[in-house]
Amino acid sequence: MKKNRYLLCLLLCGFMLYFAVPRLSVTAEGAQGVFGIVWLAFALMVIAGNLTALLYAPKRQVQGTQPQGLKRKSRSY
Repeated sequence: MKKNRYLLCLLLCGFMLYFAVPRLSVTAEGAQGVFGIVWLAFALMVIAGNLTALLYAPKRQVQGTQPQGLKRKSRSY
């Protein structure tokens, strides 16, 4: 369920970048240039965070299976 959310966030960020990059003026002087650079930096942080969460999410185990290397203790009476 969370992977769907991360993927949705990545798609929305890509959509916003698609519209914003042609309108941002990074080479402008003053506040306009600073705003463009900071906005792009935040967008890259959002992309990096969502990609990290999507790629490095722990995998769920199927119920009823044991991880390799662990053995059940047998009872002997």
